[in-house]
Amino acid sequence: MLTASRLLVAVSVRSLAAAPQRVTLPQFRLLVLLGDGETKLVTLAGRLAVNPSTALRMAGRLAGRGFVSRRVNPDSRREVLLRLTAAGQQIVDEVAARRRAEIAAIITRMPVRHRAGLVEALGAFAAAGGEPPAQEHDQYLVPLGWA
Repeated sequence: MLTASRLLVAVSVRSLAAAPQRVTLPQFRLLVLLGDGETKLVTLAGRLAVNPSTALRMAGRLAGRGFVSRRVNPDSRREVLLRLTAAGQQIVDEVAARRRAEIAAIITRMPVRHRAGLVEALGAFAAAGGEPPAQEHDQYLVPLGWA
């Protein structure tokens, strides 16, 4: 499992490094989580497992680059709401496409008989870790015969 996790981290790092707009892995994670829609800062911090002040600084850096928008919650002036901008969504889409392509290339080198088991096991692993499923899951896995 540790070897596989190193491979997945390497794929993620290579995908990020190829992006024209460089972001760190933690910043990319924040962008991905904001892809679910407008989110309260405190909720985002919890999902990132960081303090709200850390999440605010990260979001501030990304907002300064045009990847995140911030606004005060009109229903509770003490809350900050964060949203992914079109530029932020573009980064998420580009990096995810590169990562998807590299993972697909790796999986196609696996024996066919192991692919379905891999998808099932990693799905269970991700669910146990609280990771939401990828939004395009069925669109990309079924045509490749992985599921």
